[in-house]
Amino acid sequence: MSNAPARVVVGITGATGAVYGVRLLERLRAAGRETHLVVSPAGVLNVHHELGLDRQTLESLAHTAYHPSDVGAAIASGSFATAAMVVAPCSMKTLASVAHGFCDNLLSRAADVTLKERRRLVLMVRETPFNLAHLRNMTAATEMGAVVFPPLPAFYHRPQTIDEMVNETVERVLALIGVDSAAPKAWAGL
Repeated sequence: MSNAPARVVVGITGATGAVYGVRLLERLRAAGRETHLVVSPAGVLNVHHELGLDRQTLESLAHTAYHPSDVGAAIASGSFATAAMVVAPCSMKTLASVAHGFCDNLLSRAADVTLKERRRLVLMVRETPFNLAHLRNMTAATEMGAVVFPPLPAFYHRPQTIDEMVNETVERVLALIGVDSAAPKAWAGL
């Protein structure tokens, strides 16, 4: 991925798991990637509820932050070259918008642009159990080129803390989007 742009779009929605989006922003910055953040209104509420962060603190983790109603923002255009987009966490509402091309806000528009430009889109879907509409939307998004990546923890490396589980999941996502410094743990067998 060395010739690809170093920009990554990060979306955060109102699904539980705000820590994944925050940790992703922190790791992308450490990896030298330029981050472009868009957070849904429910995402802002959830970041505050789960992590105690306000919008300003969250947005300070990104290089550039956009309001979700700003559909004229740079990330809404295919000419704005990016390496990938990750929605972490991705609500079922946002999944449905992506699966059906319903670009009613900047987050879903940026995801749509990512798909139309054939760039990597990772959707860290949350909210279980899944109903049939959720499963069909995941199938539709996958058929369009998205990677559906529920943040399910791996236990083969015997994590001792929630942070270790979150970090491992984020490292796997970083590897998926081609970040060279990603360091997911390899399964060594038992």
